[in-house]
Amino acid sequence: METKSDSQLWEEVEAFFVTNFDTEKHPQIDTILFLIGVQELGSGQQKYTKDDKLNILHIAVCRLLEPFGYYKFSHYDDDGYPHFEEVDQLPELKPNEQQILMKKAIIQYFMDEELFK
Repeated sequence: METKSDSQLWEEVEAFFVTNFDTEKHPQIDTILFLIGVQELGSGQQKYTKDDKLNILHIAVCRLLEPFGYYKFSHYDDDGYPHFEEVDQLPELKPNEQQILMKKAIIQYFMDEELFK
């Protein structure tokens, strides 16, 4: 079985969002994070307040960094929002390093959720 590079896998991630969510050809990380957060929240398409959007991005980041040991799922609150505990502090990263980490985390999420074809 051929092992795909991170760049090949990232192209598949982008293609998934273009096909399933009609995003631009190279969706921004924030767009992908938002859609993953909505998926994790299970709330579907609706109008969100600015605070809701920030919470949804936070949910996505916590969920994506959970397999890397930075966060651990704690519980769902009465509104159905998942809560995470910080397990390990993220290292100080430059913006390009943050983007690389998030791309790796998104690829891992796709593997874990079996979203690659």
